[in-house]
Amino acid sequence: MQLEEPYIELNNVSFSYDHTSVLENLSFTVRKGEYLGIIGPNGGGKTTLIKIILGLLQPTSGTISLFGKDRHDFKEKYRIGYVPQRITQAEKSFPATVFEVVRTGRIARLGFFERFTKDDTDAVERAMEISGIARYRDTLIGNLSGGERQRVFIARALASEPDVLILDEPTVGVDIGAQKTFYDFLSSLNKEHNITIIFISHDIDAVSHETKTVLCLNHNLVCHGLPQDLLNEHILERLYGKHSQRVPHHK
Repeated sequence: MQLEEPYIELNNVSFSYDHTSVLENLSFTVRKGEYLGIIGPNGGGKTTLIKIILGLLQPTSGTISLFGKDRHDFKEKYRIGYVPQRITQAEKSFPATVFEVVRTGRIARLGFFERFTKDDTDAVERAMEISGIARYRDTLIGNLSGGERQRVFIARALASEPDVLILDEPTVGVDIGAQKTFYDFLSSLNKEHNITIIFISHDIDAVSHETKTVLCLNHNLVCHGLPQDLLNEHILERLYGKHSQRVPHHK
């Protein structure tokens, strides 16, 4: 039986900045329904990788395919939703309601100069419902907790009805006590709503428990596979050095 075309495929992708190598010869695929965690040290290239996938940076060499098309020919940008790092802090004081913020996510599908229709409003309402923030519809985002604001920006990404959701350090600003609920929410997006998820995290224990696959990145691809096969002392030493420690979560 032939496998479906990968949603995302990188072949020998490298990236350099001012003659300094950031990523070296990365090759991997992300398929429909995957829940991928990306881990690695600070400065290891994780956020750079995501920006290359999104087209925000151009690789020095290599090729990238999105949904079976060369990235340069791919026009359906709305199919990939993106929640940047620390966005909950950056937008904390923005004077907008939850509905207004989530609705801006619809522009990826609609375009900047088109008027919102009932279908667009319905998609925004669904995104808020899925994200568990519908009751905050008319609340200013600055009046929400960090975890609630994070859900608002995920809802904004979901408003475009994407196939893939990419999150960069999604639990930054989320209280420790709320993180388990947050990861349950991400799991439900993956399992119940069939959204392929890629998320960057420093939380090795969370990645090992929550994701289906792990990509270990330190300028090059250290490993890619099942968490239980990869997150061991040998791999962590290659990623973080000999004195790295894994701190388990207590559930």
